[in-house]
Amino acid sequence: MTLTNQNIEQLLQQCKSGNQHAQMEVYNRYYKAMYNTSFRIVKDSFEAEDIMQDSFLTAFTKLDSLKEIKTFGSWLKRIVINNSIYHYKKNSKYQEVALDDVLYKVEETSGIPEDYEIKNLKANQVLETMKMLKGNYQTCLTLHLIEGFDYDEICEIMDISAANCRTMISRAKDSLRKKLEPLVQY
Repeated sequence: MTLTNQNIEQLLQQCKSGNQHAQMEVYNRYYKAMYNTSFRIVKDSFEAEDIMQDSFLTAFTKLDSLKEIKTFGSWLKRIVINNSIYHYKKNSKYQEVALDDVLYKVEETSGIPEDYEIKNLKANQVLETMKMLKGNYQTCLTLHLIEGFDYDEICEIMDISAANCRTMISRAKDSLRKKLEPLVQY
């Protein structure tokens, strides 16, 4: 049986024994989703790629600590998110960017083609508007609405209290709603 036909449990067993072909197959199965997850947080293509690759290295070296092999995808995603948030916080402390640069970057990296169907224009507007929110608002909304994490998981990822998490998500939603109001056509 070739590696591409094996299930993830078999591949991970081979990865534990150091099989580089199995590691490459696991990488090929997960890298796009992990890159997208990281990119949504750090907002930089090159940094997202570095974080994603570092996360795979971490996952492969700590594979023995994974208790349930069936949860590999969510475990890997948690590693990527934690690494991305760490890098985002580290870089956001020292970077100041002009508003014009941010607006240009939003248009440039939206990832949604211009000729998208009209029904997807609203989603595009919401995603672009989300990128204009404060960093912690954008992060918590991305984790909650796009990545699908619940409040407890977001508390753990962002290292905040449950009350702070609920308040932050509520305020982030209100802020997003207010920014979207001028765009809504009746």
